[in-house]
Amino acid sequence: MMTTDYELVIIGGGVAGLTAGMYAARSQLKVILIEKLMPGGQILSSDWVENYPGFPEGINGADLSQRTAEQAIRFGLPIQSDEVLGITLKDHIKIIQLSNRIITTQALIIATGASPRKLNVPGEDNFFGKGVATCATCDGPFYKNRIVAAIGGGDTAVQESAYLTRFVQKLYLIHRRDELRATAILQERIKTNPKIEIIWNSVVTEVHGKDKLESITLQNTKTKTFQEVKVDGCFVWVGIIPNTQWLKQLVALDSTGFVVVNANMETSVPGIYAAGDVRNTPLRQLATAVGDGAIAAVSAQHYIESFK
Repeated sequence: MMTTDYELVIIGGGVAGLTAGMYAARSQLKVILIEKLMPGGQILSSDWVENYPGFPEGINGADLSQRTAEQAIRFGLPIQSDEVLGITLKDHIKIIQLSNRIITTQALIIATGASPRKLNVPGEDNFFGKGVATCATCDGPFYKNRIVAAIGGGDTAVQESAYLTRFVQKLYLIHRRDELRATAILQERIKTNPKIEIIWNSVVTEVHGKDKLESITLQNTKTKTFQEVKVDGCFVWVGIIPNTQWLKQLVALDSTGFVVVNANMETSVPGIYAAGDVRNTPLRQLATAVGDGAIAAVSAQHYIESFK
């Protein structure tokens, strides 16, 4: 059997990847985790997590990420900052091209997560970072006593909108339907928040400004009429897209680009697994990401042992 650099490589340092790394390192596998940015994933930008077991008072997202990374490192997980440029297969060996070197592994776990979906309207890209944002924790303090819009109707949009009211003078929550998709407890919080005005049945069609964002154009989905709303900022939370553009020729993806796996987190290629937000799953939460990561690591361990 061809000798490899690693028994297991994990790509992605969010909660799913860190959990997989923790299980693999604790099982004494020769493993490495590759993360393009910094460990933590999307939860880094979450102000407060209150539905993760074991923290009855809730916990800051960045703190939870840091604790998870520290726990994985304590078990001996090496974490390297690098970018994966491509993956090829040779028999059962996975050959991974990094930015300045090539590594080989018997098994691979894909935990690259997902990224915020754009509105894809005129002006959005021009004003990203100049009024258009996707992270309330990062950018909220810049809008103290200002007027902002938040786009979306799910848990993220509602929870992050509530957080923004710590800073802003007023927030317009804009949703394309006439009812929100967020859980009831979150809906109740914003509907009783005097700083929030919900604009129903509306979508953003254009973003305007000169040097920075000044207003957005809305279209009513029922009447088809337009209105311009003056805002200093626009936070976009309209879903996510999987970070799988580089995987299209490697493993099977579903119609929306998420990795297809079975109950053991196995992809269409033996020895390659996926965990967390990057996979096709009915629920994308911290708790499910942790479960995915644990299952993927144990499945990978069984695969690796089959060659010994």
